This record gives sequence, structure tokens and C-alpha cells, in this order.
Amino acid sequence: MKKFVIERDIPGVGDMNNEEIGGAAKASNEALEKLSPKVQWLHSYVTPSKTFCIYLAEDEDGIRRHAELSGFPANTITEVSRIIDPTTADRPY
Repeated sequence: MKKFVIERDIPGVGDMNNEEIGGAAKASNEALEKLSPKVQWLHSYVTPSKTFCIYLAEDEDGIRRHAELSGFPANTITEVSRIIDPTTADRPY
């Protein structure tokens, strides 16, 4: 599976209450049930007008299909080619 970052333009998403956010997660989960195991949602970062979602998927088409089924936009889909973190500095090259 490949890792993707999906940028979703959703005006006002940062102002949603817990019930609204829960409803959005439920809609996403329902779409994922139809696509499992080819698409998996790891987590999302919420900003005032966007979400940045981290997904595992076989390919970009799976991400697009999830967007269609869930009703959430997938404005930008970027495949992650590598992950670095603070411990990367301590690893041998």
C-alpha cells in the first residue's frame, strides 16, 4: 500500500462541532467499508478551511473513489515518497 496526503478544501471545517465532525467521520467510514481493504484512513489534520488527510491506498484511483463515495473533495492528492522525523538525523547514511 502507498501512503497519500489528501488536501480537502472544506470552508468552515475548523468551526464544526463534535457532532458535525463525527458525522463527517461516519460518512468517510461508510465509504471505506465499500473500498476495504484497498483504502484505509489513518488520520486527518483539521485547519480553519481545509483538512489534510493521511490515507493508505493501492493507488490514487482508490483515493478518488473514496472522495466520490463520501462526498468530500480531494482537491490535491500527493503520494508520500519518504518519511523523515527527528530521529532521521541520528541514522547512518
